Amino acid sequence: MITCVVEYVIDPRRIEAFERFGRRWMELVDRHGGTHHGYFLPGEGASDKALALFSFPSLAAYEEYRKLFGVHPDFVEADRIRDESGCVLRYERSFMRPLLPGDLAAEHVAER
Repeated sequence: MITCVVEYVIDPRRIEAFERFGRRWMELVDRHGGTHHGYFLPGEGASDKALALFSFPSLAAYEEYRKLFGVHPDFVEADRIRDESGCVLRYERSFMRPLLPGDLAAEHVAER
């Protein structure tokens, strides 16, 4: 499994547009083979940071999903929310390998 972590700098005056953008991308990730873990929006403290986390079974599966960017009408529409509203100032994407709570139990079983 590969998890994509997207760190956003957002315009806090356009949080409603960012939420629309996020809801749309959650649908698209789930519909196209991934699992979206949600968007994490400013609560207290810094008011211009947000995160998104979503996973795909493999990097190859993620790359298949990425082929739809700029081509598939639903993906173009989702990007239009971001572009027309100006809710995202910049973002950075990184890939992580999750260590999940169940992984600890599996490790202990393997050690026995």
